Amino acid sequence: MTGSPRVLLALAAVAVAFAAADTYVVVLALPDMMGSAGIPIDQLQRGAPIVSGFLLGYVAMLPLIGRVADLRGRVPVLVAALLVFAVGSLVTSLAYDLPSMVTGRFLQGVGGGGLVPATLALVADLYPVERRGVPLGVVSAVQELGSVLGPLFGALVLAVADWRAIFLVNLAVGLVLAAAIRSLTHQRGLDTPSLVPRDGYSTTESGLGGRVASASERIETHGRFDWIGLVLALVALVAGVLVMAQPGAVMSDLTWGQLFIPVTGDSRWLTPLGLCAVGALVLLVVRCWTARRPLLDLRGWAGTVREADLVGALLLAVALAGVILAFATADPKLQVFSDQGLWYLAAAAVAALLLAAHLRRARSPLVPTGALRSTPAWGAMLVSFFVGAALIAALIDIPLFARTTVYPDSQLMAALVLVRLLVALPVGAVVGGYLTQRLPAGVVTAIGMACAAAAFAWMTTWDLTSLDSPVATVPLLLGGLGFGLALAPVNAAVLAGTAADVHGLASAFVVVSRMVGMLVGISALTTLGLRRYYSEQADLPPVREVCGGSSRCDEFTHLLKVAGIAQEHTVFAGAAVCAVVAGVLALVVFRTAETRGVSTGELLRSGG
Repeated sequence: MTGSPRVLLALAAVAVAFAAADTYVVVLALPDMMGSAGIPIDQLQRGAPIVSGFLLGYVAMLPLIGRVADLRGRVPVLVAALLVFAVGSLVTSLAYDLPSMVTGRFLQGVGGGGLVPATLALVADLYPVERRGVPLGVVSAVQELGSVLGPLFGALVLAVADWRAIFLVNLAVGLVLAAAIRSLTHQRGLDTPSLVPRDGYSTTESGLGGRVASASERIETHGRFDWIGLVLALVALVAGVLVMAQPGAVMSDLTWGQLFIPVTGDSRWLTPLGLCAVGALVLLVVRCWTARRPLLDLRGWAGTVREADLVGALLLAVALAGVILAFATADPKLQVFSDQGLWYLAAAAVAALLLAAHLRRARSPLVPTGALRSTPAWGAMLVSFFVGAALIAALIDIPLFARTTVYPDSQLMAALVLVRLLVALPVGAVVGGYLTQRLPAGVVTAIGMACAAAAFAWMTTWDLTSLDSPVATVPLLLGGLGFGLALAPVNAAVLAGTAADVHGLASAFVVVSRMVGMLVGISALTTLGLRRYYSEQADLPPVREVCGGSSRCDEFTHLLKVAGIAQEHTVFAGAAVCAVVAGVLALVVFRTAETRGVSTGELLRSGG
């Protein structure tokens, strides 16, 4: 392999890491973001859309983006995803109310999520089956490293600036990475190859996936630059930024300030400047749709989206959105899913039934017939679901345990306890990738999940003072190592079990399964934990009996903490069960996943 594809993969991995960091960076900035949106800090539930908006964009659109990456190519999707992520970061940084903030976060989720399947499929394009393990492990390690650095990055920025600076940094990084990837592939001629031998596709040396452009398309791509489109884009951008930011110096000017006075109503988008921004955007869309050499090939992207089955993707998005909203908008301390959860789940069920009917009738379905039929393909999604259900227990309940016991007054110190687990994840991911090239994927996954299960079992023995001991670091490192070990073999198995022309789609479904597993897992495990807590609490003697007539005392607080520990022990035990299930399933479903030689997908393509 030449150096350029390695650099390309490195840039894509950095992009994935930065998007992963953005997933967690909002945790520290959320109170300030809520304040900017006019939401009181004591109404945390009203700020939930800031988090769930990102999650919805990340998960719901992932299958469509994965399929587009199979049809149009990995590199164009990587660049487009970075640009969408950058636009979302800009909108979020300028947000002035909750709807604008959620819109920006949704766009960030779409862009950040789109990077993952394209990068995983890129690994499959660049490396043969027997050499994919380590690159997959490195990509997974960098992604998990981003989740570790995200809160630290957020804390660093918040120490010197306000929350908007976080997203301005995201904007700059997204644009730089998009430009770097585009420049690298354009100079080296890596932007139109494919491994897929089908109509409109051909195999080339660099193997980055995607449709090969026709002669006329290549002429138009490299023809005269669309200066008109650029001017319209700049006008829309500058006017839109001014509308959202509303700089005081400009608004207070007697002349320029009139541009911010609404023509009708009270919306800032109905001001002369707002109408100018909207009009420029509409003209830009028309220009890109009708010009021979547009600034942005909207017709080409629209055609790819139609070929990817937009109707099927929207139905799947609705189904996933119903599941996400049912669980993500619930208060885990009180309920499994939100008050509207049953309605969300009902809508998800209806959308799933319509999707099933659509896929049977569609000429070019979102999921091609037989694409995920092999056992390793659908098995990877099942394993990923249970891995996610176990992992979320560590991410949520380890800090909660720390707050309940040794760090009741320090959110930061409680979070640092989790960091001990997170730092081991990237190490485990690289080791797992190395082992995947030498051992069956099912065996490596089972080893990792056995480590995670053992770690959770150890955590069920923790008491009020356990975290004060250095020994408590052992199960945390063991758990992180175990989860890391399982990342590369699961991805390797799904890539080996599917044909090259659906690698993006298959990778997307594995990510979606993990995210859904996390949502369902935390709701189910928290419910079980709360039942244990209420059971323990019911057995406590009356508070006035313990406290000698007082309504509160240290002795009764100690008893409540013991009940809280019992709750966390139940969650950890449930997570251990999920880890065991994932490991056993991996041994069964990955038996035919040849991740060290000729893959099932390659056999399917060759007709073997």
